[in-house]
Order: sequence, then structure tokens, then C-alpha cells
Amino acid sequence: MSTIARTQTPQGGRTRRAILEKAVDIASAEGLEGLTIGRLATELSMSKSGLIGHFGSKEELQLAVVETAREIFLESVVMPAMKADEGAPRLLGLCSHWLAYARAERFRGGCFFSAAAAEFDGRPGPVRDRIVQLMREWLDGLEAVISDAKRLGHLHRDVDAKQLAFELHALEMGANWAFQLFGDREAPARAHRAIRERLAAVSLLLVEQ
Repeated sequence: MSTIARTQTPQGGRTRRAILEKAVDIASAEGLEGLTIGRLATELSMSKSGLIGHFGSKEELQLAVVETAREIFLESVVMPAMKADEGAPRLLGLCSHWLAYARAERFRGGCFFSAAAAEFDGRPGPVRDRIVQLMREWLDGLEAVISDAKRLGHLHRDVDAKQLAFELHALEMGANWAFQLFGDREAPARAHRAIRERLAAVSLLLVEQ
């Protein structure tokens, strides 16, 4: 992040957040590579020079967009799920809030990280590195909650936490893909049903959500 971002006023911070939320929306549909300061200036009816004051380069803009997408994801998915009881309720909460987030179409291209991961999976550089780090953060978080559920006796002791986290994530990604590509409005509900069935198969505690 730039020095400007670290030293701006609260009003400046709100302005920057509004700019970046618009940038996340554009990038979710058109890709981070398609997002330029000029493209963003046109969308916001701002001058390019005004935006350059917030972002010194295209890469800095891309990285700031990734961080804003992370903040929005935490606010929409992780923080609400953390209000649930530890263990299986929290695990199902994470999955449910993720699917609700995708279904709500917060961004025109659906889940930002689904799109960004596909766009940058074969491109080296700082943007890819940060996306990888954040996707790993999500998978590690799922794995940690699964491990907590095992410790609390909510899941069978022989459950492989890494494998189960992989499966739940794959169902979520598949739902977003079908929702966005095919316009399948029922995809999140089908994924939610599949997640519940998968958890029921390894659960010692019935969780209603």
C-alpha cells in the first residue's frame, strides 16, 4: 500500500474505499488485467490524475483491489460465521455465508477470488502471490475449524481435515461457476445441500442451519 493510503484522513479513507469497491466490481467481471486507472476513472467520472494520487501504478491498484476484496469477504462471510458456536455450527456457518455471499451478487462477476484465482493461476508476480496467500488463508481457516469440530467431538476423529476442507471449497467454487456461467440460480442451494450431506456423513452432532 502507498504512503498516501497510510496517512490519509478518515474522509480520504472512505473515498478510497468507495473507489476500490467499484474497482473490485469491475475486476470481478472483466479481470484484474483489464482494470486500469483509465478504465476506473471513466467508470467513476473522475480524472486519471486524481486516481493516480491514490494509486501510483497498475500493479499497486491491482494489489489494493485484492486487499479490498479480502476486507469485503471477511465482513460478509467470516465475521458473521464467527458468531456461531465453535465447531460444527461455525463450519456450516462459514459455508452457508460463503454461498449467500455468492448468491447475493455483491459484485457483477460473482466471487472476486474465484475469478482472480482463475485469471492469475499461471501468471507469476506479486498479484498472484497475494491471491495464493489469501486463498491458502481461507483453506487453512476451514481446516482449523474442522479440526476444532473434531476436538469438540462434533466430527469423527478419523476425518481428514485437509481433505474435507478441499471438498467443501470445491463445492463452493462449483456453485459459483454454475451460478455465473450458466445463470443457474439453484446452484448455491444445491451446493448447500451437498455440503450438509457431506457433513452429516462425518458428523456426531446434527447442526441445523
